[in-house]
Amino acid sequence: MNILMVGGSGFLGREAARQAAAAGHTVTATFATQAVDIAGVRWLPLDLSRTTEIAAVLDSVRPDVVVNASSGGADWAVTAQGPLHLALIAARHGIRMVHVSSDAVFSGADRVHYDESCLPDPITPYGAAKAAAETGILAVHPKATVARTSLIIGHGRSVHERLVHRLVAGTADGALFTDDVRCPVHVADLAAALLELAANSAPGIHHLAGPDALSRHELGVLIARRDGLDASRLRTGLRAESTVRGALDVRLDSRASRRRLRTVLRGAVEFLRSDAAPAESSSTELGARQSNAGGQPSAVSRRP
Repeated sequence: MNILMVGGSGFLGREAARQAAAAGHTVTATFATQAVDIAGVRWLPLDLSRTTEIAAVLDSVRPDVVVNASSGGADWAVTAQGPLHLALIAARHGIRMVHVSSDAVFSGADRVHYDESCLPDPITPYGAAKAAAETGILAVHPKATVARTSLIIGHGRSVHERLVHRLVAGTADGALFTDDVRCPVHVADLAAALLELAANSAPGIHHLAGPDALSRHELGVLIARRDGLDASRLRTGLRAESTVRGALDVRLDSRASRRRLRTVLRGAVEFLRSDAAPAESSSTELGARQSNAGGQPSAVSRRP
């Protein structure tokens, strides 16, 4: 396949680009600020808020499929409007599309378990942008694939893993929520599942999350134990009692998608037993109130 990986310099995008190139596909990846050195990957700059740039990149690459793994946070132009323009142009040229969405499209207010038939009811700006992108993409490109996922973990490089290290070391001041529950997925599993969906042209909504439902604190404890850290240093907090807005218990039901996929989406309890964190991490440091892959802060700062 000739694959265009939008957001290829991000945590998920770079893993998907790496896997695709290693499998022998022709891969072009985009970056917003800086490219990443991945063997076999061609890089192009792209600002998703600029429609002319989107058209130029698609015209240059002429891919079989475009995978949008970008993350613009609550920036409406990048997270909602950009993917819609990407879908419009892709549909016009008969290009398949896989769009990565988030469990942040759900509120957790009326239910806990969410399958693919559940309608979005976001309560954060990020969730609203993601929900708008989903709706728009499927309206203008009915053959597109929307893949909702949850907290993305892996190899010690995710936001949540870095945060756990900082909290234990005392370089961040905060607590991990015990009432905020998600279904974490490993970045390598998720990337492989996205590439499988891209190859098989599977339209509609798919849920790609792990089978284990864990609170942010429970996840932090597993990460600390894997990395030989003192998990007792991870303080607890309640999102419901904090000023940090976001959904509480949102569990993506991924059983239907898991039955269709060859890729195994492992639970966090399993992959955190064997996924060794690297000895060195990136120079990027993230604070206790930084947003994670799910678009919501995973801890509340105790500093005024």
